[in-house]
Amino acid sequence: MEQLLAFAADHYLMSILWVVLLIAIIVSYVSAATSNVKALSAQEATLAVNRNDGVFVDIRSIDEYRKGHIHGSLHLPSERIRKNDTPALDKYKSAPIVVVCATGMTAKAAAQQLAKAGYENVALLQGGISAWQGASFPLVKK
Repeated sequence: MEQLLAFAADHYLMSILWVVLLIAIIVSYVSAATSNVKALSAQEATLAVNRNDGVFVDIRSIDEYRKGHIHGSLHLPSERIRKNDTPALDKYKSAPIVVVCATGMTAKAAAQQLAKAGYENVALLQGGISAWQGASFPLVKK
C-alpha cells in the first residue's frame, strides 16, 4: 500500500488520469443500465422489428440513406425528431422502433427523444449501419 501511495505521489498526473478514466467507465455503465433505450445487435433488431411489426428509423442524411439503407426503414432526420415532427411514426406508438445511424453514436439521443415523446418500445441499432453491414445483412440502394 505504501508503494502505491508513493507511486501516486510521484506520478500524480497519471494517477489523476486513471481515476478520471475509472469514473468515466463507471458512469458509462450506470447510464447504460438505467437508460430506457436498449442497444440491440443487428440480429436482435431484426427479430424485434419482424416479430412485432416494428420499424427501423434511419436518421442519417438523405445522401447516406440513398447510398444504402435497411429494407423498409423510414428516413426521418434527427432534426425532425428533435422538433417532435414524427407523424410517420404515429402507428408505431407501442411497436418496436429501432433507430439507425452510421455507427451507433448519434442514434442514442434520437432514441431517447422518441422515448420521451411517448413511444413505448424504442431501441437503437448497436454499431449502426456499419454493424448491419458487418453482419452481412442486405442494404437497399436508391
